[in-house]
Amino acid sequence: MTERVVLAYSGGLDTSVAIGWIAEETGAEVIAVAVDVGQGGEDLDVIRKRALACGAVEAEVADAKDEFAEEYCLPAIKANALYMDRYPLVSALSRPTIVKHLVAAAQKHGATTVAHGCTGKGNDQVRFEAGIVALAPDLKCIAPVRDYAMTRDKAIAFCEAKGLPIATTKKSPYSIDQNVFGRAVETGFLEDIWNAPIEDVYEYTQNPAVPREPDEVIITFKEGVPVAIDGKPVTVLQAIQQLNERAGAQGIGRIDMVEDRLVGIKSREVYEAPGAIALITAHQELENVTVERELARYKRQVEQRWGELVYDGQWFSPLKRALDGFIAEANQHVNGDIRMTLHGGRAVVTGRRSESSLYDFNLATYDTGDTFDQAAAKGFIDIYSLSAKIAAKRDLA
Repeated sequence: MTERVVLAYSGGLDTSVAIGWIAEETGAEVIAVAVDVGQGGEDLDVIRKRALACGAVEAEVADAKDEFAEEYCLPAIKANALYMDRYPLVSALSRPTIVKHLVAAAQKHGATTVAHGCTGKGNDQVRFEAGIVALAPDLKCIAPVRDYAMTRDKAIAFCEAKGLPIATTKKSPYSIDQNVFGRAVETGFLEDIWNAPIEDVYEYTQNPAVPREPDEVIITFKEGVPVAIDGKPVTVLQAIQQLNERAGAQGIGRIDMVEDRLVGIKSREVYEAPGAIALITAHQELENVTVERELARYKRQVEQRWGELVYDGQWFSPLKRALDGFIAEANQHVNGDIRMTLHGGRAVVTGRRSESSLYDFNLATYDTGDTFDQAAAKGFIDIYSLSAKIAAKRDLA
């Protein structure tokens, strides 16, 4: 029986060439799998037909936008996930979504190997392969660019020699990965970290320096899930899409950073994630109102570790699954509304209300009606600072 390889297929030059390249290198039949996580571009049926025209024996396409939003982006919102305190894991979240579809296709078609188009120096190769073996330990993984030296010029030559039905136009100066949660841009002149990004880099966001009217929005959450915008019910996908449009129009969500890659190098990345940043900002503020102090303090530690695990390709790991349980529990009372002003590249919270609020006006006020027992504070401070006081007497003696 002929071996079968499932290929993560985008419809672009590199993965189109990879179909025939893998077949020649391994003698295997190739099954192409394309997954729509909101990256835009061509129609899925067009992509499916191109894969077949390029030599795939089977081609599957999946509209996974809602799945991606609800099962991958939503946990990140609940976790306030920002790698290195800034990056909302745009690409890292999409990889396990795609991995699930690749593994399902491999099992359906009896494939022994899964292939992807990643290079040997990025994070995505780890995310794909660590995810694949976590779901199906017996599957093998290959990467033509990394394992068979399938360089861009060789890919173009192969495409022309085989007469493949795909344009070999000049490559963009940037490497771009995008989905509904955001957009990542790297390489080109950005590799010199002294160079500032130019407006041509951006697509999801407008220039925040251009004068425009502010946009006020109210986001409603139930147990940490965005369920309405300005009082109108939304799915998680719709919440992200609507805030991509509204926050993006105000230039919100632009991130220019040098980040620590899992493979040990530092990399300059430019991100756009207007909806993600708006939703995480609102969710964080609602947690400030509804989550008890010690739980909130500990959750911030969990959030950092959760983000690192996801960034490092450990979505399906035991630790990440265990932390999911903690984060879900911590979101049980994250209910209510956050009002924000979107303007000038910033999402600024201006109002909060919640039936689950831990904010007690009568305890917080300094006016008449204050119910806080200020007389109790003196004894509390004496006990609280006693150990430091005893140590100071010794150290100053």
